[in-house]
Amino acid sequence: MHEDEDQLLTSRPLLSAVALESGERIAEARDAARRFMTGVQAVHGLPVSERAIGLAELVVSELVTNAHKYASGPCLLDLEVIDGAVEISVCDSDPAMPVPQEADPNRIGKHGLEIVMAVCRSFEIRREPVGKRIRVAIVLADDPGGHPTGRLL
Repeated sequence: MHEDEDQLLTSRPLLSAVALESGERIAEARDAARRFMTGVQAVHGLPVSERAIGLAELVVSELVTNAHKYASGPCLLDLEVIDGAVEISVCDSDPAMPVPQEADPNRIGKHGLEIVMAVCRSFEIRREPVGKRIRVAIVLADDPGGHPTGRLL
């Protein structure tokens, strides 16, 4: 491989976009996240911990479940590696912005956003021309001396 080709391959972004229709889209989204994360490690040689793979599947499952539950129509799942983390983005057509609830050990259900916010390095909700986008980031590799989410304490 020539030096120019090698630079092109290493400078290309690692990303995946999946349009998810109703039906089996939650399981399909989890599978897409696992394939993407294992590909980042196997194909591109970036270190990806089992923790990161599991968290990506969990977060994708929670966000796509909410999109399925509250928005009609398809949703879009984007996965991209940026600065040592996978950014997960889910867009749906519902314009209502979700509001994370206060922790309540007696509440049954509706803990998805709390879970996502607890395990991710960053969390953002943004209104889109049609609906909204939730974007989060999960650190790819474990730092033995650091916080598991990659946040500074």
